Amino acid sequence: MKKIYIYDTTLRDGAQTQEISFSVEDKLRIAQKLAEFGVDYVEGGWPGSNPRDVEFFQKAREIAWNKTKLTAFGSTRRKGVRPETDPNLGALIDAGTPAVTLFGKSWDFHVVHLLKVSLDENLDMIRESIDYLKKNVGEVIYDAEHFFDGYKENREYALKTVQAAVEGGADQLVLCDTNGGSLPHEVAEIVKKMFAQLKVPLGIHCHNDGDVAVANSLVAVQQGVTSVQGTFNGYGERCGNANLTSVIPDLQLKMGYLCVPSENLSQLREVSRFVEELANLPPRIHRPYVGDAAFAHKGGVHVSAVRENPKAYEHIAPEAVGNKRNILVSDLAGTANVLEKAERFGVQLEKKDSRVKKILEELKKLEHQGYQFEGAEASFELLMKKALGKYKKLFRLIDFCVIDEKRKEEEAPHSKATITIEVDGQKEHATAEGNGPVNALDNALRKALEKFFPALKEVELLDYKVRVLSGHQGTGSTVRVLIESGDRHDRWGTVGVSENIIEASWQALMDSVEYKLLKERSEKRL
Repeated sequence: MKKIYIYDTTLRDGAQTQEISFSVEDKLRIAQKLAEFGVDYVEGGWPGSNPRDVEFFQKAREIAWNKTKLTAFGSTRRKGVRPETDPNLGALIDAGTPAVTLFGKSWDFHVVHLLKVSLDENLDMIRESIDYLKKNVGEVIYDAEHFFDGYKENREYALKTVQAAVEGGADQLVLCDTNGGSLPHEVAEIVKKMFAQLKVPLGIHCHNDGDVAVANSLVAVQQGVTSVQGTFNGYGERCGNANLTSVIPDLQLKMGYLCVPSENLSQLREVSRFVEELANLPPRIHRPYVGDAAFAHKGGVHVSAVRENPKAYEHIAPEAVGNKRNILVSDLAGTANVLEKAERFGVQLEKKDSRVKKILEELKKLEHQGYQFEGAEASFELLMKKALGKYKKLFRLIDFCVIDEKRKEEEAPHSKATITIEVDGQKEHATAEGNGPVNALDNALRKALEKFFPALKEVELLDYKVRVLSGHQGTGSTVRVLIESGDRHDRWGTVGVSENIIEASWQALMDSVEYKLLKERSEKRL
């Protein structure tokens, strides 16, 4: 397999995403994760631009990076300044990385109107900066910024800029679609011409403003580039960069190139989620290959076919990238969906079993009322067990009362809940406060039950979402509440629907607690 080098710029280009702000510790942890995964280059940041990146490179020296090359990023020397006195180039050298990446201007529009230097001086800036760095650093990569726009407007000058980089001694030239507006046929044509004229390894760096950054990267590889730059999860300024969670499997599974060690590819989803967590961004479920919906099947026809042969509706095996098949349940579900779910829950059902029809009828009735089980599989499992007669209620609600009181205009509201439950004939009364009515009710329920079921102490409410299902009744509209809960080992979703938001929340809370207790009993039997 031909090797394609993966150059990750999540910590620099990705950090320029509108919602992202990585700490030094975040960057170190992500860099180590990427190195473990087998990325060839990890761009740590721009040491000449901010103290945070200077600190990152200082701490990075204490880490063994194995085969991964940590790189520092910066610009060509300033106009009218010698390379050896330019602070930016000095910071690149001081970073102490085995490779540095330098960017310079390829588009005459930028040179004249933004740098405000002559076209010839820009060429000198490129050539002299690279020559100076080559005397002090093992490997110098040159990013030809705005190369495709520059080539389309002034082909002769764009070519002169990359030739200046070659004359300076660049080890690799990276052609950048910085504005992200080029299309695959343009990229393929231009890369092909550059490959014929330049005698150094070429790389590609694409932004996603035209929604084709991944496609542009793939066609560039087809035309001969040996290095692809991008970010995990496609993070980056404006619309982001080429998404490496798509580029890597596309190249390795579909096009026959080697990007990361074959045994590591199954960690792709794990690394994607790791970066998402440290970026403090919610997972995008529809992300190809690594998203929760990437191998999700909802329609009954699809599920039936996938049960027969996954190739029917899956372009690769989910396990190849560390993902898994997800069979959804909804009012579009057929018998195959229910059978698949039952199998996952350890329940043996036959297609002609009358209970399957009962489950489907109940499911469709509830979804008509506004329930949705695609993000609430714990509630669906409880529904299924009730229909199959495999459910035992472990406690009974007698009553609850929730008070949300605002005593002064300038003060926050005060929330308190009282609840009475019954367990095996024994009544228990509890009162608790919270930072809102639902939190107070959750606290009161746990307080009442923990005496009987200590395992509830480890349950956390991880997420709470409210969706108004129909707004035509204003504040009296029906709402759906989705709750995600978790313990040390697992996460699960539950759902409730009502015109009363407290009641909808209660339903979801009840399912969450009951699911945990049933799970606990099942694990003890094992």
